[in-house]
Amino acid sequence: MRAFDAAALRDVDLILRAASRAEIMPRFRKLAASDIRTKSGPLDMVTDADEAAERMIVAALEERFPGCLVVGEEGCAADPALLDRLAAAPLAFVVDPVDGTANFAAGMAIFGCMAAAFAGGEVVAAWIHDPVGDDTLIAATGQGAWLAGPDGERGAPLGLAAPAPVAAMVGCISYGYLVEPLKSHVAARLPRLAKTWQLGCAAHEYRLLASGHIHLQLYNRLMPWDHAPGWLIHQELGGYSAHFDGSPYRPAVDRAGGLLCAPDRESWELARAALLGD
Repeated sequence: MRAFDAAALRDVDLILRAASRAEIMPRFRKLAASDIRTKSGPLDMVTDADEAAERMIVAALEERFPGCLVVGEEGCAADPALLDRLAAAPLAFVVDPVDGTANFAAGMAIFGCMAAAFAGGEVVAAWIHDPVGDDTLIAATGQGAWLAGPDGERGAPLGLAAPAPVAAMVGCISYGYLVEPLKSHVAARLPRLAKTWQLGCAAHEYRLLASGHIHLQLYNRLMPWDHAPGWLIHQELGGYSAHFDGSPYRPAVDRAGGLLCAPDRESWELARAALLGD
């Protein structure tokens, strides 16, 4: 498995920051109607910022890591076969140039720029950049996870929420992509938690998880650019996650099966029983 040293981790962070400053933030709250389009449906949006930022990030990654495979969300919209190459690539990156595109297009400052590195199908490094706050969550396998501020220096320590009873748990529960009858089953059980959020942006939901502001996350649709970065950060902070049936999540190949993240195994079991059990 390829290890990412400090220089490589910093370089990818700088690539995401540069694209955010050059292509994303100058368009924030300045998009014309013609700059916003839909892909698979009315809720699947793309903007000029998504496409321009991804082009810049892909070119920079290919220059910095010659021979790497880059699987971008927008690139996959044009060529879905890119995803099939992810598991076998010696070195690959998944990229979500603007996670939370609907928020971005609406002028809401809840969006992020994400990437994760894969080596032989395993996630080995992750980055979640906040273009508005200009800081980045970074993780590398076996090296932990940390926040890099605008100057690149490590910021406030990260840490997961302490385990709590179900009635005291707070979570980001994204049940919109669940299929019936599971969708209604989960929705009816949300009052069992203390509070639930939906930000429409996995980047910021994973940031909440990594900073201890929420206990849980639940997702059904599992595209690697949405979840590989935050999943590794959560893992490196000591969290426990698995598919709804308890099997391990494999970001390079799994697109279904759901994902539940919690501070530890016991919390995961309690949350699963409360939200998904009979």
